[in-house]
Amino acid sequence: MVFDTRRAAAAPDVMAPDGSEVRILCGLSRGSMAQFSLPAGAVSKAVAHRTVEEVWCFIAGRGRLWRRLDGKEEIVEVGAGVSISIPVGTQFQFRCDGAEPLVAVGTTMPPWPGGDEATVVEGPWKPTV
Repeated sequence: MVFDTRRAAAAPDVMAPDGSEVRILCGLSRGSMAQFSLPAGAVSKAVAHRTVEEVWCFIAGRGRLWRRLDGKEEIVEVGAGVSISIPVGTQFQFRCDGAEPLVAVGTTMPPWPGGDEATVVEGPWKPTV
């Protein structure tokens, strides 16, 4: 067993396929964590994941998140303290509607496999990132 301790970086480590900023956090063999953020007024690209599922908890900002899977579709308001699930294959898109960045901590199961995991899909909003 190897322990890992990380602090979110001041600058993004990478950009997610949806265009959000990613700060990589701890991970293990069955899951990984990251902090995702969108600047004020930004709208992500709509994407779907091929093999991973995620759970997010928003920690700052306010906005909306759209999800669609197997004929079910919804738009929910998100902000600090709101958690959401993204099952495998879910199409989703999020946007920051406030004056401060929209920030979430997400866990990916299994760990994020690489850039070709996400495919761009048609969402309800025009992306800005």
